Amino acid sequence: MTPGVNVIFHTRKITAGTRRWTVLALLAAAVIIGIMLPPPVPRPEAGPLVRGEIQHFRLLGNPRPAPEAILIEANGNRRGLSGFRGKVVLLNFWATWCYPCRREMPALDRLQKTLGGSGFEVVALSVDREGAKVVKPFYTEMGLKNLRIYLDPKWRAQRAFSITRFPTTVLIDALGREVGRIEGPVEWMSREARALIRHFIEKPAQGGVSPARR
Repeated sequence: MTPGVNVIFHTRKITAGTRRWTVLALLAAAVIIGIMLPPPVPRPEAGPLVRGEIQHFRLLGNPRPAPEAILIEANGNRRGLSGFRGKVVLLNFWATWCYPCRREMPALDRLQKTLGGSGFEVVALSVDREGAKVVKPFYTEMGLKNLRIYLDPKWRAQRAFSITRFPTTVLIDALGREVGRIEGPVEWMSREARALIRHFIEKPAQGGVSPARR
């Protein structure tokens, strides 16, 4: 073997050995870091509540105060979101031009009929720029009889909640705190969706307000 070939072969042996030790060192470091880091804190409401139809629902470990937003009713009156305090609210951001939104509206209407009352309300908030002019005919077309019309034509509530996709639905507890949200259409009359909502309707809210049981 010529000297030149011998040098190349020896260099390759050193390089391969160095790579093996580097890989082993990195793996050892990863194991040590994994041992030292504290385990993730589980979300107290996660588990059986977030599955099936609502498996993508993002439930917060620490509920946060929902931003104050002004909703416009069909007759032009204004209503603050804080006016729902004491009720669990399912706040749905939607639009008549959004096909997935249109698809889930009948289920939201049935959900309001089934669970709506002193302890719970579905608030379907339209972000249509044209407001009641397009929303009222849509309600008639779809046969929606249980949902009240709420409007956000200037997208103020949408921006307050940092909504970027439609539909997006935010669940707010009786103390006015956001407990979680989900993007995309949901079959709200599914067993899993109703179980999640009933959990918060029936759960005594810490802080002095107890939602009414149904």
